[in-house]
Amino acid sequence: MAQPAVQYAPPHADSLEEGLAAFGVAAFRPGQRRVIGHLMRGEDVLALMPTGAGKSLCYQLPAYLLSGVAIVVSPLIALMENQVQSLHARGIRAGMIHSGRDRAQNIADWTAAREGQLDLLYMSPERLMTGRMLSALRSLPVTLIAVDEAHCISQWGHQFRADYRQLGQLRTVFPKIPIAAFTATADRDTEADIKAALFGGEVARVRLSLDRPNLFLGVHDKTPRDGKLHSLLAWHRGESGIVYCRTRRGTEAVARQIEASGRRAFAYHAGLPETERLEILNAFTERRGLVIAATVAFGMGIDKPDIRFVIHRDLPSSLEAYYQEIGRAGRDGAPAKAHLLYGRGDVIARRRLIENSEADSLVKQAETRRLGTMVDFAETVGCHRMALLAHFGERSPAPCGRCTGCREGR
Repeated sequence: MAQPAVQYAPPHADSLEEGLAAFGVAAFRPGQRRVIGHLMRGEDVLALMPTGAGKSLCYQLPAYLLSGVAIVVSPLIALMENQVQSLHARGIRAGMIHSGRDRAQNIADWTAAREGQLDLLYMSPERLMTGRMLSALRSLPVTLIAVDEAHCISQWGHQFRADYRQLGQLRTVFPKIPIAAFTATADRDTEADIKAALFGGEVARVRLSLDRPNLFLGVHDKTPRDGKLHSLLAWHRGESGIVYCRTRRGTEAVARQIEASGRRAFAYHAGLPETERLEILNAFTERRGLVIAATVAFGMGIDKPDIRFVIHRDLPSSLEAYYQEIGRAGRDGAPAKAHLLYGRGDVIARRRLIENSEADSLVKQAETRRLGTMVDFAETVGCHRMALLAHFGERSPAPCGRCTGCREGR
């Protein structure tokens, strides 16, 4: 099928109401209507929105209203599966292509997209950015392209992925199709890099406050034998939560300790078989009171609104990573807590990792700089929320009163 002549235009109020009804949404959240307006007018847009802000609707609703199919670039199979299942439950025509499916399933969804029978087609950047696929994409009636977790594009970002970096080629393949990029964790350098690599320059920008006022930010001194960790876990007994650890061995040790206390826990890391990881993710999503001791492998794609706490047993590599990981908590808007356990031994371990890595000198310099910013945050005297938001270029009018810096004067 040839590329359709998509009629982009400012969205009509009746169409937006129809779209909201189709997705079972009563009203727009802040920023959503602005992003949707850009896409409906055929304009590129970079959206910087915190976790839980409803970014998915920003591209799903235009895809539903416009003729043709939206290509959604998603970094994780679990995230694709969850999104497509949710869309099917709403009667929205969605499909996906990824390595975890049978070839026949992938072909069926590709054929449906080519024949105009899908509104959204989810793909990983690794599958999308091959010469064969880029050529084949020209046969699809593409109406817009959405790039989720766009910070993965930036070589200065904390989750850089080479295949994401190549997504700028989509502008050459689809010069007149609007592209939307979404992220919650982009400092100024990362944002500038996304603009240059994906859009080739300046682009319309929608930025919301990154503040999560329902999250209490705790920074605590690390104690021997995980004493502080276990006191925090006891405080959160019966609640669902995540304990982030630096190493796989650490996740397994913490999970065993939690199990020994009579509580259900799982270790989660990239060394586990994919089927086992999916089983753990499903159990955590569907049940209350489970604790996951995880490396950063347990990150994007978690759709569980009632996570009540996130604990960093070890120092994160950057403030961007920290912000993204604490963003798993409290997505239902109810109070939740983010605890960081901090000790100088963590700084030494992180520096050693950087020094011993095979990355080039520029990357090592960037990683060292990000680590320094993380340490500055952990050692902040005063409001931790003000320090966190300032890193992302956001000013706070006053101390928050909802962090250990404000409560304990540390």
